[in-house]
Amino acid sequence: MVPEMKNSDLVRVSKRLALHLRHAPERIGIELEEGGWVAVDALLAALGRHGLPLTRAELAEVVERNDKQRFTFDDSGTRIRASQGHSVAVALDLPVSVPPATLFHGTVARFLPMILRDGLRPMRRHDVHLSATRSTAMTVGARRGEPVLLLVNAAAIVTAGHEFRVSANGVWLTRHVPPGYLTQLQ
Repeated sequence: MVPEMKNSDLVRVSKRLALHLRHAPERIGIELEEGGWVAVDALLAALGRHGLPLTRAELAEVVERNDKQRFTFDDSGTRIRASQGHSVAVALDLPVSVPPATLFHGTVARFLPMILRDGLRPMRRHDVHLSATRSTAMTVGARRGEPVLLLVNAAAIVTAGHEFRVSANGVWLTRHVPPGYLTQLQ
């Protein structure tokens, strides 16, 4: 039996995967196929050439143990992609889905004035990321400091004609959340 990777190694590899599968594939000489997919063998070879030798088993462990399930293999297990969060042009082809009546967004106080004025915008990403649970949103918000929790009236946004999609790891995605659909909880 192969020993599990240390958490610090999991985080380090996950960050490198996020960089190259979401933001900068060209830095290691890979090209994302339609839907953001890349061949596992090509990814492993490119990572190895750029100082991160990784076995297929280690890659599978990172995908499986990633706390936010940021990555997914295709059904054949021969391709991998980031579930969402891309800043490079990628069409994930996720179907339109009806969200729960309320969703949540975690942020920090310094962003509140802009959010309450302009609503939630994707910024450098393709979509706004929303959580189905308060606890997940709090965890997301805590990455940048003391979290502030926003309640999103998703049912009203759908009624107004906005579309939602849900990624493989349960993150709800939409293009914009206008400020009138937000309530500060914390």
